[in-house]
Amino acid sequence: MVRLFKTTPEKAELLIEDLEVATGFWSRAVGLLGRKELPQDRALWIHNTNNIHTHFMRFAIDCIFLDKNMEIKKIIPSVGPFRFVGPYWKTSSVIEASAGFADAKKLKIGDHLYVVN
Repeated sequence: MVRLFKTTPEKAELLIEDLEVATGFWSRAVGLLGRKELPQDRALWIHNTNNIHTHFMRFAIDCIFLDKNMEIKKIIPSVGPFRFVGPYWKTSSVIEASAGFADAKKLKIGDHLYVVN
């Protein structure tokens, strides 16, 4: 099980208990396609990309773009179906979460995230 945390000098806050990870070509290409919804407690982390699309998706998502040091560089909230997002330079991965996730977790540019297996 992969967990996603937001870290500060004082603490680490658990954001996602079971983060899905897409590292291979096929898992990155498929992403969230074919799903009817994405629960608030789930998210997908896509490696080696600085852009995404939501073609053929059935729900809106928040896109959280990260650099190689896991610092948040860009947050695009509530991206609806059939949209292109990015590219955003100096980003190397993106977390796709349910719409409203970034706001609910009070994420902002410059926050650092941390993943634990």
